[in-house]
Amino acid sequence: MIQTQVQLTEEQARALSDLARVRQSSVAVLIRQGIDQLIQQAARADESELEQRAIAAAGRFHSGQSNVSMEHDQYLVEAYQA
Repeated sequence: MIQTQVQLTEEQARALSDLARVRQSSVAVLIRQGIDQLIQQAARADESELEQRAIAAAGRFHSGQSNVSMEHDQYLVEAYQA
């Protein structure tokens, strides 16, 4: 593990100590769990942004074919063979 120093407000330190006592854990464990949650939320936000961009792109391009929704697999096979 990498050791680091963090400055907390008195209220944050008190709340973390109380929570650690209730959960029978340490403040360090709670801080690591909080960081893990923040990282996971950021990753979900990135995925959500990609999903929104994909949705926004849907229907914006035209292939000139009228049966793409039914024959997409065949068109993919042909595209990868080219």
